[in-house]
Amino acid sequence: MPLKEAAKRFLTPAMTFIVLMGVVSMLSDMTHEGAKSLYGSFLTLAGASAAAIGFATGLGELVGYALRLVFGWIADKRKNHWTLMLLGYFLNMAAIPALALVGENGWILACGLIVAERFGKAMRYPSKNTLVSFASSQVGQGKGFAIMEFLDQLGAFAGPALLFLVMLATRGGGTLASYGLAFALLGIPAVATMVLLFIGRAKFPTPEDFETKPRDHIDPALLRRPFLWFIAASALMALGFADFPMITMHVFKEGLVSADVLPLLYAGAMAADAFAALFFGWLFDKVGIRVLMLSSFLSAFFSVFVFSLNTLPWALVGIALWGIGMGAQESILKAAVGTLVPKARRSFAFGLFQTVYGVFWFAGSWVMGALYDVHPAGLVAFSLAAQLVAVPLFFGSHRSLKAAQEAPATPAPPAVPPAPPVV
Repeated sequence: MPLKEAAKRFLTPAMTFIVLMGVVSMLSDMTHEGAKSLYGSFLTLAGASAAAIGFATGLGELVGYALRLVFGWIADKRKNHWTLMLLGYFLNMAAIPALALVGENGWILACGLIVAERFGKAMRYPSKNTLVSFASSQVGQGKGFAIMEFLDQLGAFAGPALLFLVMLATRGGGTLASYGLAFALLGIPAVATMVLLFIGRAKFPTPEDFETKPRDHIDPALLRRPFLWFIAASALMALGFADFPMITMHVFKEGLVSADVLPLLYAGAMAADAFAALFFGWLFDKVGIRVLMLSSFLSAFFSVFVFSLNTLPWALVGIALWGIGMGAQESILKAAVGTLVPKARRSFAFGLFQTVYGVFWFAGSWVMGALYDVHPAGLVAFSLAAQLVAVPLFFGSHRSLKAAQEAPATPAPPAVPPAPPVV
């Protein structure tokens, strides 16, 4: 088959939209994930304690997830997905280069900008996931979100890798000036993100048209129980999943790596994330929610390798497991929402899911930061227990969904005969 014909068959309008959103995610992740790779050491240099870092990053995730419920509700009511995406991405992208303005002992300002960046993500996230779920209905929810996540994580790899070179060129990144240069350079992919979004809106003004087949064969009321099981499992997964700044802070504090290598560690985690997303996305379309049991079990042990063994080889194993967990969270958790929730309520469902997820992420980050200040073993026990308990809850979601699918089909309403012509 000629290459041009094969590309045409692959790049259907729905797939083109998914790839476009994936490239947008790639560029935006170069920006904010590149910055995140430096947050731990940067905030330490700016005067923050471990508890303050845990609180700030956890608060950022709380804001970034909790407000998604509000913006998801607005998106379902107003159907203004593109407007929310453009405004959210603008805030999301503008906050990162502004970190270059942080001076000595300016950790409070830095934390404020981190929270502002998460606010922008909250605004655009439900709408973006909803539009991608519409397009994914034509190619498979797991496949659609996995492709977007793979491209997303290429950016999440490239951003930290770029900052590794910047920090290396500035002799280890030991000053706020070197961090300022790194954050300023991230303004380049931030601008490119906004340009592509305007192109996407012009080419695909109504992505909701991709999903044309309603799910009449399942009573929506029967999907509530599997969705609640899924929410509970995801909450526990978030509760025990430490944010990466805690990892960079630990390996830096223990002297396992120098400051200039920290972005490279995050880049490696994002590479594991990207390929895990592709694999688990493919597996999701084959076996459904059960795949979350496997990914949750594997990622649960990252804290043991990172925070207990205190050697670089084992820390790398733990970082890889952390990346696998992130790949699952950023692809198949979204695919599960797209599978469990009808089209008309999907933005709100994405917002509800991500709000609960963010509240538990905040609580877990804060608790684990405080436990780490006492002894890292407390962090490990808390993280491991929370994530392992999530495994049987994902199984409960799978069983409930299977029961809903095997229930008698909901009969279609009788057709209304056309009105007689007016004579």
